[in-house]
Amino acid sequence: MLGVELIRELALELRSAALPMLGAHAGRAHGEEPGAGGDVTFAIDEHAERALEAFLAERAPDVAYYSEDRGLVTPDGAEEVLVVDPVDGTRPAMAGLESCCVSIASAPLRDGVRMGDVRIGCVVEIPSGAVFLAERGGGVLEAPQVHLSPNARIDRMFWTFGFRGRPARALAEVLADLIDASSVGGGTFDLGSASFDVTRVVTGQLDAYVEPGPLLVEEVPGMRAEFERVGGGSVLNNAPYDLAAAVLCATEAGAVVTDARGEPLDGRPLLGSGPEYQMSIVASGNSELHGRILESIESALERVLEEV
Repeated sequence: MLGVELIRELALELRSAALPMLGAHAGRAHGEEPGAGGDVTFAIDEHAERALEAFLAERAPDVAYYSEDRGLVTPDGAEEVLVVDPVDGTRPAMAGLESCCVSIASAPLRDGVRMGDVRIGCVVEIPSGAVFLAERGGGVLEAPQVHLSPNARIDRMFWTFGFRGRPARALAEVLADLIDASSVGGGTFDLGSASFDVTRVVTGQLDAYVEPGPLLVEEVPGMRAEFERVGGGSVLNNAPYDLAAAVLCATEAGAVVTDARGEPLDGRPLLGSGPEYQMSIVASGNSELHGRILESIESALERVLEEV
C-alpha cells in the first residue's frame, strides 16, 4: 500500500500542475461532454488529470484510482484505490481565488468499499501549498492549525454552504433560517470547494459547513428533476471524491461530521459519483452547534414538504 509520504507527494505534484493555471482564462476552456462526475471538465481539470495519470504510471502503476473526470481506473492486480479530485474548487481556481484544493483519499480496493474504509486523507490548498494530512486512528499528522470552534450559537455562526449545480430557491428555503440568523452577528459564505470548506472547520476559521442537497433530492417530490435542470441533465451534489479526504481530516481532528439527517458518513459507498453515491453533509466544530443545525434543517425540510 502507498505510504503517507507518497500520497502527500502526489498531492503536492498535482498542486504544482494546477498552480500555473490559477486565474488564467485559458483554464476555463472546456469540451461539450461532462466528466465521469457529471460536471464540466475544464482545461485546468484535464491538465491536473494528466498529471495524476503520469505520476501513478511512473511511481505506483499497480494502484487504482477514482477521479472526478476519469471515473474508476483499475490496473491488473490493484489492491489499493486512490479517490482523487485533482482540483476541488475548479471555479474558484479559474477565478484565481483562494478556495481550491487537491484532495486524495486512500482505501483498500474491494467490493463494497465505504467511506469508513478510507485510511489516509490528504488535502492541499493549491494557492498556498498548505497541507492537511490524516491517518485513520492516527490523528491529524499535518495541518496549518487544528483549532475547533467552541461557538454553539447560530446567531454567531461563521459557516459555509454551496450552490453550484443546486436549484437556488429550494436550497435557500432549507438554509434560510440559518442564513437569516447568522448574517449579521456571524457570517455566511459560498466558497466553492467542499474540501476547503471542511478543512476550514479543522482550522477554526469556520464553525460549520452545511450542504443538504442530496437530502432534498431524496425527500422532496420532483426535486431530482430540478437538480437535473440546473445541472444540465446531471445531479451535482457532493460525491465521495469531494469529501473522503477532508472528512477523514476533520474526524481525526475531533470535528463532528454527519449527513444532514445526523447519520454517520462511514457507511456510504466510496467509489462512484451518481446520485446514489452523493451525500449531504454537516461538519461542525462541536456537538452542540451541530445539533442546532440539524434541528434547523429538519424544521425547514418539513416546511418545504408541506408546501409541495
